[in-house]
Formats: sequence, structure tokens, C-alpha cells
Amino acid sequence: MFFDMILDSFQYIMANGALVRVLIHTDVTKYLYFKAVDGSFVYNKGKIHKVPATDMEALKSPLMGIFEKRRARKFFIYVQDYNESDPKTHEGMNLTTVTTRQLIAKYGLDDNTVDFIGHALALQRDDRYLDEPALDTVKRMKLYAESLARFAGGSPYIYPLYGLGELPQAFARLSAVYGGTYMLNKPECKVEFDEEGKVCGVTSEGETAKCKKVVCDPSYLSNK
Repeated sequence: MFFDMILDSFQYIMANGALVRVLIHTDVTKYLYFKAVDGSFVYNKGKIHKVPATDMEALKSPLMGIFEKRRARKFFIYVQDYNESDPKTHEGMNLTTVTTRQLIAKYGLDDNTVDFIGHALALQRDDRYLDEPALDTVKRMKLYAESLARFAGGSPYIYPLYGLGELPQAFARLSAVYGGTYMLNKPECKVEFDEEGKVCGVTSEGETAKCKKVVCDPSYLSNK
């Protein structure tokens, strides 16, 4: 059995994930400093091993025997070459209907290899993914490999140098540059609506900030 661990005190960001693309697109990165995590590892049979994310790393990994490495290499190449819009890369499989279990069975990978692919690369929380369409797992694996390659680091993860609290502060700074007003650390925020049902402000601690638009988590609009 393989185990991978992410410390609860840190929340990591995939280097090529949607959040990073949003930060770059909005130019918020000028107010942020990131650091790459040195490596991604699994614990197996009393030893710690680096997680292989490419076909070349799979060949060098001590996690698998020589024949298993060959099978894993073929699977990694398939994932790397897979393009959802190019049927030539699908090898006759429709990953929206083929389950992850069926896809893996084609390459004959053993249970230990399946464990680290599913949980250390695709970052699946449990084994339900095995009986779900394989497309999600393949996309997750591709994101892992792309994130690993983006900054040529030892892992696909990055994190704000001074903690996640820097993210909202960076957006607040950018907002201020364009004349925006911001309030941080306000408890129990309530979105206000006018008689026509249109948003008109946000109230917290008896104060209401007037506005025409609100961008928020759906939990703030539980009655909508």
C-alpha cells in the first residue's frame, strides 16, 4: 500500500492549474511571491520514494520492477500524448465512457502502481475513481506532469511565500490601484438585494458597502 502526505498546515497550488492561470491573467502575481515545493514523495514498505510523473522517471523509479516499468512507461506515454480533441491519440477508447479501471487493465498495471497513479499523481481521495470515467484521471495526471515541467522544479506544487493569506491581500492591492475599496477580515457578510432582486451591496457588522456586482462563493447566496 502506498501513502502520500500533504501537511495540513500548508495548502499547495498546482503550478499549471486554473488558479495560477487566473493569477497571471489578472496580473495579481506582481504582488505575490511563490516558492516551489522541493519534491513529491510516497512512503512504501518502510522507504520514501519520489513519485514518477513521466515515462523516463518511471524507468528509473525503484517503486516498480523492470517489467512493470515497461508497462507503466507505455501508460505514461499514452497519458502524455492524449488530446481530447484529437481522436488519433485515443487509441480507440472513449474516456468519457471507459472507466479508469478498464483503462488501467489494458496496460496490465499491478495494484501498487495503480495506487500511486491514482492517489499520488491524480490526487484522488479514494478508490471510487476506478469505476468512474477515465477522462478525469487522465486530465489530473496531465496537470501533474505539466505543473512539474512548468517551473522545472522537483514537484508540481507551489505556494505563496508568506502563506495563503497573501492571495486576497494581493487582489485587494490590485483593486486599490484601480480605485477600489476593500474590507478584509469581515465576519458574517450578507449580500443585499434591492426591490427588483438585483444585488446592491454587502453588509457586515452593521455596515453596508454599496455595489452593482458581487463576486463570491456560492455559500454566501444559499437562498438563491
